[in-house]
Amino acid sequence: MRSLGLTYWWISFLALSISLSAASDDQFTIDGTVLELTDSNFESAISTFDCVFVDFYAPWCGHCKRLNPELDAAAPILAKLKQPIIIAKLNADKYTRLARKLEIDAFPTLMLYNHGVPMEYYGPRKADLLVRYLKKFVAPDVAVLESNSHVKDFVEDSGTSFPVFVGFGLNQSLISGLGRKYKKKAWFAVAKDASEDVMVSYDFDKAPALVAQHPAYNEHSVFYGPFEDGFLEEFVKQNFLPLILPINHDTLKLLKDDERKMVLTIVEDETHESMGKLIKALRAAAHANRDLVFGYVGVEQFEEFADSFHADKKAKLPKIVVWDGDEEYEQVNGIETVSHEEDHLTQVSRFLEGYREGKTEKKRIKGPSFMGFINSMIGIRSVYIIVFLVAVIMMLRSLGQIEEPARVRTAASDGQATSVLEGETSEHKPRDKED
Repeated sequence: MRSLGLTYWWISFLALSISLSAASDDQFTIDGTVLELTDSNFESAISTFDCVFVDFYAPWCGHCKRLNPELDAAAPILAKLKQPIIIAKLNADKYTRLARKLEIDAFPTLMLYNHGVPMEYYGPRKADLLVRYLKKFVAPDVAVLESNSHVKDFVEDSGTSFPVFVGFGLNQSLISGLGRKYKKKAWFAVAKDASEDVMVSYDFDKAPALVAQHPAYNEHSVFYGPFEDGFLEEFVKQNFLPLILPINHDTLKLLKDDERKMVLTIVEDETHESMGKLIKALRAAAHANRDLVFGYVGVEQFEEFADSFHADKKAKLPKIVVWDGDEEYEQVNGIETVSHEEDHLTQVSRFLEGYREGKTEKKRIKGPSFMGFINSMIGIRSVYIIVFLVAVIMMLRSLGQIEEPARVRTAASDGQATSVLEGETSEHKPRDKED
């Protein structure tokens, strides 16, 4: 019996030791450093902290290496917030099973876990801008502004990454629901008083009013009601995007959650001096057609995108189409282009009239699924280079001239490093994400 008692004591002691050891592994210290996660403490970290920003990286990834000092600089600032944001990183090249489970297929992949709910991060990566961007997610849903100076400070502190909505003379309850629902997309506030100076500064002439500002695009819009039956929400949704959206890899991501079709104008060079008149005409049309998004792209700036609409440097430009946001677009019969010899607004108006009347021809974009432009952060030219080099390597291997490589390092066309992993080295084959 004594022997059994000693055995039981040892088993209990070992179980307690293992339990304490496991518990110690889940103890996290908020000291302003970047938290290193593993497959064993990842779930614990996400459930322990309200807001965790995770960098899924690979040690060989050049973009990841450049990001490291920015995260190191931002971490202590975010950790000192009233509601701390923890910056963490996980070596997805090492913990491949967890990476596959989380569908991490590119480096770096940046995810923000807000109360355990994941959201992929596409914002800025410089430390100061990263801090300003992430603070949005622990700020109140709706800020209450007590004075003119508070309004000014709120707008300035909001930065340029998000649109700003400020209600003047509005009941906070009207804005609070929108603030909760669209917190990831915009800043929301209500100002208690609207002095004459404020009305002049924010260009509205009566209250109640909801003022929308797009600092990044220097755009301004005012809504005077009605404030019920979904009209207020519709105004907010339409003002998440600017009236005219320049199309590039970054702005394409903004279209992911917008269900409207886009009036897309393709030009030879979006920086040409003649663009001023065309953008002015498109802006006027956008004001009157808020059920559509208006965008433009230059062949010089984004050739692979423009070419998908059968528009290249040899095509007659500017070309104007209506894009469904995915694989189809419509041309209006007889008004495929915008002539420089005729008033632009008149031509755009005729185009829209023809579109509304159904005088269109549907076409498919060139190539495979077009959603890759929105979901991918790697350039098509880089893909071509990688495929070409892999083909060369396979040919050399067949000739017996080189040994099997574990990884091929290439230089993309923009000078940034890109890597391809051979299937024998890992089941998890991510791609390198561009900044």
